[in-house]
Amino acid sequence: MSMTDPIADMLTRIRNAMAIGHPSVAMPSSKLKVEIARILKEEGFIAGHEVVDGDSPGHKVLRLRLRYVGVRRFRRPVITGLERVSTPGRRVYAGKREIPWVLSGMGVSIITTPKGVMTGQRARQLGIGGEILCKVW
Repeated sequence: MSMTDPIADMLTRIRNAMAIGHPSVAMPSSKLKVEIARILKEEGFIAGHEVVDGDSPGHKVLRLRLRYVGVRRFRRPVITGLERVSTPGRRVYAGKREIPWVLSGMGVSIITTPKGVMTGQRARQLGIGGEILCKVW
């Protein structure tokens, strides 16, 4: 069965793993997912990521190490919310002046632009717009 929205699947896997306190989560890999994971790592939302060989030949698996704060029973995930903005059925584009702020700058919006995948803040600095993939806070 083919997957309609792999980015939404990635965000849902992260959300579900953090809800039950898993230390890591694995998913099928793609270039776009690796770029999103790189941004999440740079912004401090996850501890790290790696691409490893999957069970079947030619298939790669993206493994994310999730971050939590606190100790034992008082441990909480660093990511409190994930929201998919642009979907395969409804693409959402923003110009350089229309890039949304997430929680007044406490979160990040991840945007794909002609110059690659980057945060909304970086796209504003470069003066370019693009497709808003998701928001993370």
